[in-house]
Amino acid sequence: MCGILGILGLKDDMEKMRKIALIQSKKLRHRGPDWSGIFASSSVILAHERLAIVGLNSGGQPLFNNDKSIVLAVNGEIYNHNELRSEVMDYKFQTDSDCEIIIALYEKYGIDFINKLNGIFSFILYDQNKDIYFIARDHIGIVPLYQGIDKIEQIYIASELKALEDVCSNVSEFPPGHYYSSQNKTYIRYYKPSWETSKVENLNFSTPKAIKHELESAVKRQLMCDVPYGVLLSGGLDSSIIASIAKKFSTKRIEDDSKSTAWWPSLHSFAIGLKNSPDLKAAQTVADYIGTIHHSFEYTIQEGLDSLEDIIYHLETYDITTIRASTPMFLMARKIKAMGIKMVLSGEGADEIFGGYLYFHKAPNHHEFHKETIRKVFALNKFDCNRANKSMAAWGIETRVPFLDKQFLDAAMNMDPKLKMVTKSKIEKQVLRDIFKENLPNEIINRQKEQFSDGVGYSWIDSLKEYSEQKISDEDMKNASYKFPFNTPKTKEGYLYRDIFEKLFKTKGSLELVPGGPTVACSTPEAINWDSSFKNSNDPSGRIISEIHTDGY
Repeated sequence: MCGILGILGLKDDMEKMRKIALIQSKKLRHRGPDWSGIFASSSVILAHERLAIVGLNSGGQPLFNNDKSIVLAVNGEIYNHNELRSEVMDYKFQTDSDCEIIIALYEKYGIDFINKLNGIFSFILYDQNKDIYFIARDHIGIVPLYQGIDKIEQIYIASELKALEDVCSNVSEFPPGHYYSSQNKTYIRYYKPSWETSKVENLNFSTPKAIKHELESAVKRQLMCDVPYGVLLSGGLDSSIIASIAKKFSTKRIEDDSKSTAWWPSLHSFAIGLKNSPDLKAAQTVADYIGTIHHSFEYTIQEGLDSLEDIIYHLETYDITTIRASTPMFLMARKIKAMGIKMVLSGEGADEIFGGYLYFHKAPNHHEFHKETIRKVFALNKFDCNRANKSMAAWGIETRVPFLDKQFLDAAMNMDPKLKMVTKSKIEKQVLRDIFKENLPNEIINRQKEQFSDGVGYSWIDSLKEYSEQKISDEDMKNASYKFPFNTPKTKEGYLYRDIFEKLFKTKGSLELVPGGPTVACSTPEAINWDSSFKNSNDPSGRIISEIHTDGY
């Protein structure tokens, strides 16, 4: 996972702006510690901080076509780049980078090629002959991207807010599933899946067999890698399924279509938690069953508390759920980095697609259930994708999320929501459990949903609340609406995070990028109407739905 920064539509002196670009890009170097590159012209500047994953020796960026008329800076991976090469046989590739396929496709199709890509990406492409630039972000927003404007209306694009914070007067998120061309000066939404707007009855119902095939294909695609990799394994259903599939394909090299032995044939798995936490125990059970080389990391509450400011700086949020879950993930990433691992697979997305959160028990019918999964999927860029990407990228590790693979997502969201519904006889995500029951031990297949911030040890969240009680007074809370008139925190924990955030990020746009409103267990306003018990909850922990969070299955 790399870092990109662009300054577009230059109006100031190019040499001056080049120096600014280097300073701002350096703030992204944690994302790409392997190499730095920059391109500067009288119109645009593109800077790149590289994390080398594919094409190690020749994939330095920015990338160029043969005559150097097209320049490209990318953060991400294009999983189907080999298949797409058959469409551009006349193009002369300059590198082994999977990302160079973007230039080849642009040369052939202009800007009408984005939907051909299956991957995680954000990029800036500059066509020097036409003096136009082209910006795009992946379908769901798995990879972060932000935009800003400075005082003289130069446009900035960056992988993280921190690179824009002190140079832009206004910042916002570049929308997922969109592209922007300076030629037509408008944002075009290119990702418009049929399942988003179709009535449930009109979905192209996918079979359980198809779901299994597509997820296995997604995991195999995403093992494309020239460096040591591993899997994040919490011991929950989702990460365990991904780990079990990865183990199946890990002995062969995906880059040459499984013709040769993998460079690192032993699959490593990683888990973290407080001492004796539920996740550590469950993850070890899975690792023993599927045969990974497993690493269990313990952290202390004090280590977590000491990291809060770093977490908020790297995650660029004051959202309670994100910070709770990001802290152990951030601490784990540092240990993974120390072992030489540069890429991990993770299980984000399954709960949104299959209705895995405990409040889905309250869905009144399959129509509402399906609508809520759509809302959750399209909010992932602000929550779980943001957490998974930035927690790991803080230490130069790339996170890949097979459940959000473009092809798999299409298949899974076209599944009959009646099969996903929770009933008295079915636990959440029962259909997913049934499809992969042969992959894992019964105690994992039947394990109830634990939010990551709960599974690492219940005392983690309880300690955060206690710590916030010590740091934030009742008087502070009484005056919270005056100090924080926008998205006023409702709890002392929320106040603490907000206070830290505003010391680090000053612009109004940064503040407004964080989702607001009541913090409820379901996090989506429409779903509050499912059950009156959601309405007065200020705690996003899955445990808040106490009559559901039980082992009584």
